[in-house]
Amino acid sequence: MKLTFFGLLLACISLVGCAQQNAIELFNGENLDGWTVHGDEKWYVEDGLLICESGPKAGYGYLSTNEFYDDFELTLEFKQEANGNSGVFIRSTVDGTKVSGWQVEVAPPGKDTGGIYESYGRGWLIKPDPEKDKNLKMGEWNTMKIRAEGAKITSWLNGVEMVTLTDEKIGEGKGSIALQIHDGGGIKVNWRNIKIVPIKS
Repeated sequence: MKLTFFGLLLACISLVGCAQQNAIELFNGENLDGWTVHGDEKWYVEDGLLICESGPKAGYGYLSTNEFYDDFELTLEFKQEANGNSGVFIRSTVDGTKVSGWQVEVAPPGKDTGGIYESYGRGWLIKPDPEKDKNLKMGEWNTMKIRAEGAKITSWLNGVEMVTLTDEKIGEGKGSIALQIHDGGGIKVNWRNIKIVPIKS
């Protein structure tokens, strides 16, 4: 049976609608229920936004989901103030302020936002083409999407694919979603609309 263009369009709309219905709101806009704070840096909710901010110790800090997520599509919005060096960790665990896992970078211009970094391991696994850095809107709201399915990880920034990586070690990873405050002080990042759609095998 042939599908008309209109039929295909309706099918796509239906699939998008189903995905939205299955989305889990990781941040409720009111408090940090469902999350755990690691370290002494500041994590708080203000005017419906999740905010991370460097504290007096200017160290690393993390906010991790209490649930583990294996295969998923994660979307969120972030707005950087001041330094803005942060990140989104996937399949990660945190011990004190030592994280084990993989970070999709959130950083100031020219610092490889959207790239994938392995903390306390191999370091940078892949960086975006420098030309794509123009998609980052410093001081404005940005939309990041991360799709993790098996060993394949893809990141998008404001609708533009930044990197795709297939890595067996990532494929074996288990853990939570975690947001980061980088060390060094002077960092403040706002987050909102943090949603995840689990991918079933």
